Amino acid sequence: MDPTPLGRQALEIWLSGVDAVRSERLLQSAVRRKGDRIAICDEQFSLPDIGKIAVVGGGKAGAGMAAALENVLGQQLLDEKVTGWINVPADCVRPLHKIHLHAARPAGVNEPTAEGVAGANQILEIVEQLGPRDLCLVLISGGGSALLPAPVPEISLADKQDVTRFLMHAGATIHELNTVRKQLSRIKGGGLLRHCRAGRTISLLISDVIGDPLDIIASGPTVEDHSTAADAIAVLEKYAGSPPDVPQTVLDYLKQSETEKSPHAAALSPVTNHVIGNNRMAVAAAAARARELGYAVHDLGSDNAGEANECGIELANLCRSIRDDHQIVAPPVCVISGGEPVVHVVPTDKPRKGGRNQQLVLAALDVLWHDGLPRIAILSGGTDGEDGPTDAAGALADAGILEKAVENNLDPRSYLAINDSYTFFDACGGLIKTGPTHTNVMDLRVAVIS
Repeated sequence: MDPTPLGRQALEIWLSGVDAVRSERLLQSAVRRKGDRIAICDEQFSLPDIGKIAVVGGGKAGAGMAAALENVLGQQLLDEKVTGWINVPADCVRPLHKIHLHAARPAGVNEPTAEGVAGANQILEIVEQLGPRDLCLVLISGGGSALLPAPVPEISLADKQDVTRFLMHAGATIHELNTVRKQLSRIKGGGLLRHCRAGRTISLLISDVIGDPLDIIASGPTVEDHSTAADAIAVLEKYAGSPPDVPQTVLDYLKQSETEKSPHAAALSPVTNHVIGNNRMAVAAAAARARELGYAVHDLGSDNAGEANECGIELANLCRSIRDDHQIVAPPVCVISGGEPVVHVVPTDKPRKGGRNQQLVLAALDVLWHDGLPRIAILSGGTDGEDGPTDAAGALADAGILEKAVENNLDPRSYLAINDSYTFFDACGGLIKTGPTHTNVMDLRVAVIS
């Protein structure tokens, strides 16, 4: 990537937002140790009064959270009291002192796997062996739903994979997807807490969901589930889910569960859930950096959803109106927003690759194609460093990237039509590649207008 000066500033602002929500930083702000006492958010614990400390969980930020927690606790305490297991993507695995990082899925493949099931079972075994004097710390972050698969006995892993793929390709929201996942799981929807025998459980969460709903983040392993099998059926009916796209075993299990008392209604152990990081923090940090660089900030908030193509078109039109008509505020302006759109994946026999951020930026570029993008740079990226099944976090469009696209005779509409945004930006140098960032607070968009 060789962006223009404007593009480089957009990237710098975006990276400032990501850096503010890195899991190590968030964890160290939430957990502190002084002598024989440990403070977890607003609670104080005497270490001599604690038996064992179990650290379990899953998510894309799990490796950074676990490493930071080990640093806070210290080697002696780790050796004396701590055991741990965190399910993470394969490219996040690294050796830690006592907390095991388990490769629960390959990098860039956001689906449940047999390895994830094995790790989730290990986590349930760990928490089942705790006692009244023990403390269970649960580290949860975005991506935890796919990283912590534990299908109910009536449902196979293949069934779970099929229904997950169907809903993702149909454009289901994260709320809808997790509503179904919770009903098919032994660990989601408070399942981890139902297995836990610790006297005290504290869950630290980095949110990747609009509004930070505790029951939706990683499908709520430590949160009572108020959704029902009927709610899950309604989601599948909304997207016309039926065999062979949705396995008959899934439909039969949900229909049977409608008439039976849900195991999710069982009493839960005492727990406190703390959200220690979210998209609002990333947007605020990005806005602060933009102001330092001399931009007026137009903050669109952190609750932006919608369809990626439509979001890209709206952002492009907003940037053009600010540049040309000085609407809202006169340039130089930085437009910042967070959230998570969806992509409607179209059927095609052609090879294609992409993600929602790349799709959004390509849709914006298409709007401004004949404009030439003077004085505008638009960037959208996943704060986790992943965008769909690709090795890119997202994409950047500026005047230089558009010029290279024209030189290579690239037609954005043909790539948009089959969700092949990665191929387009790979050819013109617009991909943003960070590798795993060890955090996940949805997506962050930055547009700068000079």
